[in-house]
Amino acid sequence: MPSFNDLQHAFFSLLSTIELKDVLDVGVLAYLIYLLLKLIRETRAGQLVKGILLLVAGYFICSFCELKVMKYILGHALDIGLIAMIILFQPELRRALEKFGRTKFGIQLLGLGTVTGDVRQRWDNAIEAICDSCVELSASCTGALIVCERQTRLGEQIETGTILNAIPSKEVFGNIFYPKTPLHDGAVIMRDGMILAAACFLPKPQNDAAINKKLGSRHRAAIGMSENSDSVVIVVSEETGQISVAMNGVLTRDYTREKLRALLEKEIYNVSADDLGRRKKISSLFGRGKKR
Repeated sequence: MPSFNDLQHAFFSLLSTIELKDVLDVGVLAYLIYLLLKLIRETRAGQLVKGILLLVAGYFICSFCELKVMKYILGHALDIGLIAMIILFQPELRRALEKFGRTKFGIQLLGLGTVTGDVRQRWDNAIEAICDSCVELSASCTGALIVCERQTRLGEQIETGTILNAIPSKEVFGNIFYPKTPLHDGAVIMRDGMILAAACFLPKPQNDAAINKKLGSRHRAAIGMSENSDSVVIVVSEETGQISVAMNGVLTRDYTREKLRALLEKEIYNVSADDLGRRKKISSLFGRGKKR
């Protein structure tokens, strides 16, 4: 039996062979395992993983007990396990890759996802129109559902509605969501600062049963749309007039005009609140200079 000194010497000898690339390799692997566990924990994939682990345990038990038939069946089941996991976890894998693409690194990669030029000017006008409309619709308790498309294209949802391609304004939103008009029942989808379509149907939430029963169909549709894309979805409640926003499957409520405008500018322009504040100060200074 090796002594403590032998074990200590072997341990330090092992440490001396470790290089920086080995630490980086282990660190990246640990982070990927963490992301995988987080993904599994937050979705129905957890139950599927438990089933696969039971198959693996059953395979080793059959090998130990020399149960040849069961070992053969479980062995072939595990051979196709990787393909089966990709098929079963397809929605989860898709959402995970979309989330990575929506990170700051993914947005800045190759300069994609930034709003510039004429599109920036159209969004400036659109954000003002959205905020004015939501405040007015909230005051009259008129229900509304507005989807601001970002990187993830919403072609499937747009096809279910009526193409408008209209310049957004308080009056246009008021006409669309007026209860007696044909377009009021559904969502407005905006692309590049324009009202692209109205009366669009949105996907249901993945876990509809877990959502608060007090939330109506508009709020549930907003959550479902935000789960399936990186869009910013604004909801005005028909019952209370409360303004809410759904992003990444999370619904936040009690928005004022100022709070809603700040959120839309931050999310659509892909800039931090500090950067946005500095840009506003620079714009105001240039504006004063022009007035003089």
